[in-house]
Amino acid sequence: MNETSEYLDVVIIGAGLSGIGAAVHLRRNCPGKRFVILEARDSIGGTWDLFRYPGIRSDSDMHTLGYDFRPWRASKAIADGPAILEYVKDTAADHDIDRHIRFGHRVVAATWSSEDATWTIEARRADTDEVVHVRCNFILTCAGYYSYEQGHTPDFAGSDRFQGDVVHPQLWPEDLDYADKKVVIIGSGATAVTLLPEMARDADHVVMLQRSPSYVISWPDTDAIANLLRKVLPERTAYRITRWKNITIQQFLYRQSRRNPEKLRQFLLRRVRKELGPDYDVERHFTPAYNPWDQRLCLVPNSDLFAAIRSGKASVVTGTIKTFTERGVLLESGEELPADIIVTATGLDLVVLGGIRFTVDGEQVDFADRFTYKGVMCSDVPNVISTFGYINASWTLRADLIAEYACRVINHMDSTGCRQVTPRLRDADMNMPKRPYIVGFSSGYIQRVQGELPKQGDRDPWTNPQHYKRDRKMFRHGVLEDGVLTFTQSTLNRCA
Repeated sequence: MNETSEYLDVVIIGAGLSGIGAAVHLRRNCPGKRFVILEARDSIGGTWDLFRYPGIRSDSDMHTLGYDFRPWRASKAIADGPAILEYVKDTAADHDIDRHIRFGHRVVAATWSSEDATWTIEARRADTDEVVHVRCNFILTCAGYYSYEQGHTPDFAGSDRFQGDVVHPQLWPEDLDYADKKVVIIGSGATAVTLLPEMARDADHVVMLQRSPSYVISWPDTDAIANLLRKVLPERTAYRITRWKNITIQQFLYRQSRRNPEKLRQFLLRRVRKELGPDYDVERHFTPAYNPWDQRLCLVPNSDLFAAIRSGKASVVTGTIKTFTERGVLLESGEELPADIIVTATGLDLVVLGGIRFTVDGEQVDFADRFTYKGVMCSDVPNVISTFGYINASWTLRADLIAEYACRVINHMDSTGCRQVTPRLRDADMNMPKRPYIVGFSSGYIQRVQGELPKQGDRDPWTNPQHYKRDRKMFRHGVLEDGVLTFTQSTLNRCA
């Protein structure tokens, strides 16, 4: 087949957790559609194949991070990276998705023509460096939210002087030997709290060096109720009950963080004090300046972080870096932390819609000037639905809903004979204030790119909802022809 002239109904960008899920939903709900998944890398799995650092695991329970259509069968609810990768690969194989994936195809641009209601996608092949083109009517972007090329690393003074190894978790060397070494992990987020207990098993000592603390919460890595229900109920029934239970707990904690932040704050800190004892300086090392859920809570399975600290194999230092030295890290306080290895667990570099250059009828799209429609489409950008999960719950909860919604939209287009669907601002929307794409979330990886992301308005549907139970109703049952989502023919005439 000549790829330059190939036409498909739908192109899915990305073969990670979201992309494989979207393909399954598409096969189930739009069975006649021809589609392909374009994946830049050479394997399935996205994040769960890319990250190989010690202890890599989920920071959500797998009964909600798993797909709604495929029960999580393992006894561990907080799963390690290889188990999650196997789950994604098994899903693709069981639903015959593998044959639809083209690996080594990095999408760099997409150009829309309203005249024939077609996207022309430009992709670069990793094996030949050849540029190929695929034409389609609809794009589902499931490329994640961060750059796969590199993680975020600040410019640390003196970094060229350090004589040990400096590594970022996103590019973890397979041959890195940290046995009996002194390790400094810079960061306080989910990656840092995962690395510390795992590396402390073999290292001489591990320091988690943080500029400011994060909220942490210990949780069992097994779900006793889920494991019991699986023994007495049909698998899918047990999964649905467990999933709903965990969603309710997640949403309750988040609501408490908005309504009673101080109460939740004290609850979390009491748990830390109970783990580390009355003599530990919880105020300094585990008490953030912000309210709970202004950044994600860091999950600590089975108290492993606290156990490592209590053992003396690991410690937490709160302070500001002045410079790297030949032997470690010098803080503004004058304290020097010796290190053989420095791990920069300093976050991700976010990209907008996979870093793809979009052009609509000859005009390049600047997403910073567009409004988000329900958090999944953008004003005046036709036939593109983008997957961005929750910041206050498991990613896949929203990815599943978005995939279902995409199928609803595509089927509605077929039933009405339409070829183009575009969110368009109404006259009353023209002077809406531009609000950030994510509101009330202060994490650095979001704040660094807020200016490049689409904006929210001050009214529905120009908002980016972050509430699963409401979203479930909206995406599954909400009216499609709402006066904003405009369905047209390729000639730009409204459908009959």
